[in-house]
Amino acid sequence: MSKRDYFEILGVGHDADTQQLKSAYRKLALQYHPDRNPNDPAAAEKFKEASEAYAILSDPDKRARYERFGHAGVGSAAGGGFSGFDPSIFADFGDLFGEIFGLGSFGGGRARAMAGSDLVYRMDLSFRDAAFGLEAPLALSRLERCDECGGSGAEKGSKPRTCPECGGHGRQRFSQGFFTVTRPCPACGGEGKVIDKKCRMCQGEGRGRATRKLEIRIPAGVETGSRLRLAGEGDAGPAGGPSGDLYVVITVLDDEVFHREGDDVVLPLDLPYPTLVLGGEVSIPTLEDKDKMKIVIAPGTQPGSEVRLRGHGFGRLGRQSRGDLVVRVNVTVPKSPSVNEVELLRQYAELVGAPTKRPGVAEKAKKIFK
Repeated sequence: MSKRDYFEILGVGHDADTQQLKSAYRKLALQYHPDRNPNDPAAAEKFKEASEAYAILSDPDKRARYERFGHAGVGSAAGGGFSGFDPSIFADFGDLFGEIFGLGSFGGGRARAMAGSDLVYRMDLSFRDAAFGLEAPLALSRLERCDECGGSGAEKGSKPRTCPECGGHGRQRFSQGFFTVTRPCPACGGEGKVIDKKCRMCQGEGRGRATRKLEIRIPAGVETGSRLRLAGEGDAGPAGGPSGDLYVVITVLDDEVFHREGDDVVLPLDLPYPTLVLGGEVSIPTLEDKDKMKIVIAPGTQPGSEVRLRGHGFGRLGRQSRGDLVVRVNVTVPKSPSVNEVELLRQYAELVGAPTKRPGVAEKAKKIFK
């Protein structure tokens, strides 16, 4: 059976560059690797075929011979074919093997210390605190490095020793069919060290749970869903590994008076009809102080009009400036006006020709005998 064209196997053109070859092989390797397709000979054969194609085309000398002489130029007789399998051609595919085998990297180096878990702290903020920002205390339970053993997990006065199974690398290399891979060492769990005498305080874990108090700065302008990252304030890593991060997730509580539109704060303000017609000066609450600011309502102001006060809104996240306070004016309509109010309103309605409901018998009698 004749071999397929290597460019065809990878699905690339004859002018494909190194990056295109890598991308094509990565896609096929993830799709057909035997670990993802157990007991599937067809997938294993396609993976081997793609690996062979990449091994030849990624080598400039072999690619040149292949393009000139075809498969005959890279066969065993030509002194440079795909003999067995050389895992060194996959030095640039560390993330690929991490996806397939769950490894952090591919190769025989020492295992990288595992970082601790990230933590999430949910914080409720008042409307005004979110507008101006604040220094906020918080207390959280987290895993911290053991003071007794300094995070090593070994009893005080002793030290972990190098794992004899993996030589301290944390991984063992073995062959799986035609392919050579590395996996975490089962003897040391991938840490590269073995503890003979475990710390009595942490039982060899190298860390223990404690309550930690922090003071954090909440910047002005945060909103519900904002996340603040505090690097290194999460759980301590096992075996002396680095700490994870702490994420503070913000929820901004509603305010009884104001609501937010972007960086602006909106104040709905209901005013009597005469104030809109004649104009006047009214006191309004602000985020800084309630009932501390007066604004002028111009004569003839229409319902739905806005008065904008620059720089009295929310702080703009990451900037020194602030949004505006927008006073949105509406008219107050009395539900139960007095007799005098009704009479004056009727006179005004007659003056401007506004249609109104005619007074009933009871209202007429009330007017006569008042």
